[in-house]
Amino acid sequence: MLFICYPRCSTCKKAQRWLDEKGMGYTYRDIKEDNPSSAELTEWYEKSGLDIKRFFNTSGLLYKSLQLKDKLPAMSVEEKLKLLSTDGMLVKRPILVGDSFVLVGFKEQEWAEKLG
Repeated sequence: MLFICYPRCSTCKKAQRWLDEKGMGYTYRDIKEDNPSSAELTEWYEKSGLDIKRFFNTSGLLYKSLQLKDKLPAMSVEEKLKLLSTDGMLVKRPILVGDSFVLVGFKEQEWAEKLG
């Protein structure tokens, strides 16, 4: 599995601790250092079955400073994915990518159900 997070994010730390406690193997990726590409985000979005808005870090400073709450409704999915690929701080985290699933944000119940 691929675990994408921001090291200073408390939710990411909690998710990583949860994975470690369960003995789950994963590849760690810092979203600030290695931002997901548009192609990766497109693949994850399609695999997740989630609304594209779930991929945005709506509580982040960058999201707010760019006034995306007002701009996103007028954008196409392709434009949103391209925007997300410009800066990892726009992307909701953590993201856990498996062979058949993508989890966005850490909800322990949801992760437990997906990972057994």
